[in-house]
Amino acid sequence: MSFNFTVSPSFPNERISDWYIFNTWLQRQLGLPIHLELHDNFGAQRQAIAAGRVDMIYANPFDAALLVRDKGFQAIARPEGNADEMVVVVAADSPAHSIPELPAGIRLACTDDPCVNTLGRILLEPANLEAGNTRELRRETYIQVTKALLRGDADAGFLPVEAFNGLSPLVRRDLRVLVTSQIQVIHHVFLVGPALLPHAEAIARQLLSMHQTEKERAMLAALGASRWQALEQEDVEFMIDILSTLTS
Repeated sequence: MSFNFTVSPSFPNERISDWYIFNTWLQRQLGLPIHLELHDNFGAQRQAIAAGRVDMIYANPFDAALLVRDKGFQAIARPEGNADEMVVVVAADSPAHSIPELPAGIRLACTDDPCVNTLGRILLEPANLEAGNTRELRRETYIQVTKALLRGDADAGFLPVEAFNGLSPLVRRDLRVLVTSQIQVIHHVFLVGPALLPHAEAIARQLLSMHQTEKERAMLAALGASRWQALEQEDVEFMIDILSTLTS
């Protein structure tokens, strides 16, 4: 029997090969057949979850809430020190220098990342902007969100801090950050589903020791992490409660 592993589509495209390398390493360490299936968007991933085709996932906070409370998944680890924060950005030549200066009717570029979009909508509240007085422009990737801003096709955009920091200095020079979220307790998390729960302790042990060798530290760095940190179920429950409060 093969187990299915997937990763939240929020990671940069250049890390696709790094996740396959990680999956191969994990299979060898555990002696388990683990199939990595990456989905193009959150809708496709949600369909796979609903169909029971996910046994382990590196999940964004919103999917973590669904998986833990409705699907019986267990949290085992998260990246140390890496909170999921996001920025609202405009082009550098935009007349807006703060959120309240954004007018009604703006064109808003974003992906289908539910976590980033929810935080972004909260950050727009000082300008009294909501779905009814903005025009949302969905893009498949954060690079496309950036291009929409630079080409003048959008007036503002939502980006994860990690995606913004990963842009070249020349591109960042042509953008202006209006605000950065500071939630601090929201993280991507490793979750294992019911089929893999008997192996949860072994998986966690491998993840939590990855930083101990130079080769595996390089693998972690390629994934945007320095080490994995143990995560107790009450920690992820607290994160889910924070998200529920923010969206209520």
